Amino acid sequence: MFDPAQVIQRAKTSAFYLWLLNFTLSRTIPFNIPHGFAILSIEDNRLRTRLPYQRKNLNHIRGLHACALATLSEFTTGFLLISRLGMKKYRIILQRLEMDYHYQGKTDAFAEFAVSEEWLQQHVFGPLQTQEATVINCEVKITDAKGNHLTTGHVHWQIKEWARVKTKA
Repeated sequence: MFDPAQVIQRAKTSAFYLWLLNFTLSRTIPFNIPHGFAILSIEDNRLRTRLPYQRKNLNHIRGLHACALATLSEFTTGFLLISRLGMKKYRIILQRLEMDYHYQGKTDAFAEFAVSEEWLQQHVFGPLQTQEATVINCEVKITDAKGNHLTTGHVHWQIKEWARVKTKA
């Protein structure tokens, strides 16, 4: 049986499992399929992703589209969080996304996001001991292949344990 957590863990040290993870993600997240996002490296507390400079990701002046860059910010932060927290125990949902655009992207773009154990304890696990949900601000910077700083994203995620999620039938 396919175990996503096991594939993620193995992708940290295996090129084959990193390829398998990217292949699986490209088919299971329909909204992201046209963008061609790729996880370049994954560690316990860090994720690096790429947005290719390709026609589907370009705006009318042949720069990387603002929405593709914003989606890369959401994908990068959300994927690292869910891989750290566990998709079976926690539900994360986008609350707000703020982007600052600094430079026009004319090559592949790269996002990197990292969290420490202390940060997770302070902003996620600690607050969830006394609150039903918490909202965290994840700052992610995107650069291009030449090192130019393209964007700074502030991705606000609401995190809640699945056991506390109430849905209407």
